[in-house]
Amino acid sequence: MPKHSMPLQDLPSGTLQGYMLSQSNEMNKRKSSDVFLSEGLDMECTPTESIMQFSPHHKYQRLLSMRKENDCNQFVLNKRSRRKKESTSSGISWDHLPDELLLRILFYVPLQDLCRMSSVCKRWHRLALDESLWHSVDLEGLTHVGPALQQVLKNGVHMLRCPRSFVEDFHFSGSGPLQMVLMDLSSSIIPPSSLESILSHCRLLEFLSLEALQLSDNIISSLSMNPNLLQLNLSGCSGFSAPALAHMLKSCSRIEQLNISWCEFDNDHVKSVVNNLNPAVTHLNLSGYREGLTLEDVKVLVTRCPNIQALDLSDSTLLMADSFPVLRQLKGLLHLSLSRCYHIHLAALTDLGSMFPLLSLLDVFGIVKDGHLSSLKKELPRISINSRPFSSIARPSPSSGLTGGFMWNRKCQLRFKL
Repeated sequence: MPKHSMPLQDLPSGTLQGYMLSQSNEMNKRKSSDVFLSEGLDMECTPTESIMQFSPHHKYQRLLSMRKENDCNQFVLNKRSRRKKESTSSGISWDHLPDELLLRILFYVPLQDLCRMSSVCKRWHRLALDESLWHSVDLEGLTHVGPALQQVLKNGVHMLRCPRSFVEDFHFSGSGPLQMVLMDLSSSIIPPSSLESILSHCRLLEFLSLEALQLSDNIISSLSMNPNLLQLNLSGCSGFSAPALAHMLKSCSRIEQLNISWCEFDNDHVKSVVNNLNPAVTHLNLSGYREGLTLEDVKVLVTRCPNIQALDLSDSTLLMADSFPVLRQLKGLLHLSLSRCYHIHLAALTDLGSMFPLLSLLDVFGIVKDGHLSSLKKELPRISINSRPFSSIARPSPSSGLTGGFMWNRKCQLRFKL
């Protein structure tokens, strides 16, 4: 394992700044400039002499000639040297700047540098860990991120992006509720007990993605304590029961987008969704349940949620063309996905244009062969067919959207770059 990927427990410090400083020092090999940083927290004020020691010297312009003419008889304009610049130590000190101004400066400092600055002195340590600077943090792809995540949560983060990361077994030790509003832990490796210790402190969540994680009934119950939840992505999750799911959906009555595709569900889970989903939901991904989703379930869903605009029922092998008159009740349907619903024939698809006057996107991968796709497009000229191979419902980073520090069209301020 390379040095910059060593586990946190092997690093000299278990805090966030210790973790970031160690990785930055290994990658950048700035050993000489860290001498005074390790001793900075012993003093309250900025160690000006140490900073001056490692600061670059002032460069003065070198004169080409001491007279107006040189030996080559070329005219040279030579200005008289002015008074030497006063030393930096006699100017304004960092200690004279108010906290408000320093916080404004630190707002533009990258995450690694902010962690380095937190070790300069006690004052900078306090300012570098101010909650206003840790509003949004991106820890994507980090390994053994438990202690770092612990510190980030304690700093009052509102937006946390931590997908595809490895979180070892840890317990969040905070006592009060977290300020988390948006959180993405998609495809991370995190024990259910550690995830529960985080979510049990959340009350303000509005956007949440736990895609492909192992969950539990206690985790689902913790989600029910967030009544303002608007978008929830549980695609590919497992480990929770149908009653716990039903209770959560009843409690989170403001959900507008729900992606609950390809979970380890039976028909009881599916019924829990269609019977308890918020009637005002507009985007729903209920794909991947093959024989677990029946026509009767679709009837209940359409009656309960008539405002659906985007609906994904792909891989529901029991659905046939007789489901179209039922779906027709969705007057505002804009996007319909029926990929790999093999009992729906090509001829029935040609009627969708007249049945759904607002439909603009149709996904029928696996139903229509490439040779017949062009003819279907001619029959449905105003509908874009098979243009969206992946669902974007409730996902923080849609395939066609922004990536790299963005989630739900919002960019994280502090981002750790590997």
